[in-house]
Amino acid sequence: MEYSIIVNNITKRYNEFALEEVSLKLPKGSIMGLIGENGAGKTTLIKLILGLQKGESGEISLWGYDSNTLPNHVRENIGVVLDESCFPENLNAHQISKVMKSIYGNWDENNFKKYAEYFDLSPKKAVKQYSKGMKMKLSIAVALSHHAKLLILDEATSGLDPVVREELLDVFLDFIQDEENSILISSHITSDLEKACDYISVINDGKIILSDVKDDILDRYGMLKCSEEEFQAIPKDVVVGFKRSSFGMCALVDRNKLAGRNAGHRYVIDKVSLEDVLLYSVRG
Repeated sequence: MEYSIIVNNITKRYNEFALEEVSLKLPKGSIMGLIGENGAGKTTLIKLILGLQKGESGEISLWGYDSNTLPNHVRENIGVVLDESCFPENLNAHQISKVMKSIYGNWDENNFKKYAEYFDLSPKKAVKQYSKGMKMKLSIAVALSHHAKLLILDEATSGLDPVVREELLDVFLDFIQDEENSILISSHITSDLEKACDYISVINDGKIILSDVKDDILDRYGMLKCSEEEFQAIPKDVVVGFKRSSFGMCALVDRNKLAGRNAGHRYVIDKVSLEDVLLYSVRG
C-alpha cells in the first residue's frame, strides 16, 4: 500500500503540553479523520506534518519526502485549509486568483472559476463581505485549484451550517475519486467524518489512542446497556468507558474481546457512532 503521509513516533513538547510518540498512516486515495477534543493536539500535529514546526524526535514523510525539507514541487501538491480565512479582506475572488497565479506554478484559473461558480462566490465581492461559510468555500476553492494531491483541513467545517457542510463533503468525496488524491481532516464534528472518512484516528492529550479503518471501528465497538449488577459481572478489560445513571449503566465495549470470553451472547449490544467512541474513549 502506498501512503501520502507517514507519521512515525513524532514527539513535540511545550511547557504545559506534549505530543508523545504519535504515529499514523494516510493511504493514497483515502480520507482520514483526526478527531479529538479542543486542545487534544490536532492542530499541533497538522503543523508538524506541514513542516511549520519541527518535532524533537520521530519523523514525518509526505510521499517519501521529509516534511521539514519538502522540495517546492512537492509543496505545490498540498492544499491547506485552516479554520480561519487567510486572505486579505479587501480583495475579491478575481484578485485572489491573480495573486495565487504568481505563487503556484500549476495554478489553474479555469478550475478556480469552476469552483467559484459551484460555490456561488461572487468574483467582485470583497472577502470582508463574505459569510464564514463563503470564506471557507473560497479557501477550499483555492486549495483545489492548483492541482493538489493532498488536502489538509484543520477544523474546516466547524461553525458552518449543515447544508454547507454537506456540500463540502460532496466536494471532498469527488476529490478522492482520483486514487492518487488524499485528505486529512481534523474535526470535532464526528457526524461529518462518519459520512466521509475511510480511516479514523482519535487523539487525546497528545496521544493517538485509536487509529483504524472507520468501518472496523464501528463494527468492533458497541454500546451495552445493563443494570449495575450485570455491569459488575463484565470483564473490565472489555470496557472502554462507561456512564452510570438512574436508569442503569451504559458502557462502550470491545465486541471482539467480549465474544472471546464467550460472554457476548448474554447481552444486547447496540451499534455506536463515532461520537460515542470519542466520548467514552476520552472520558473513560
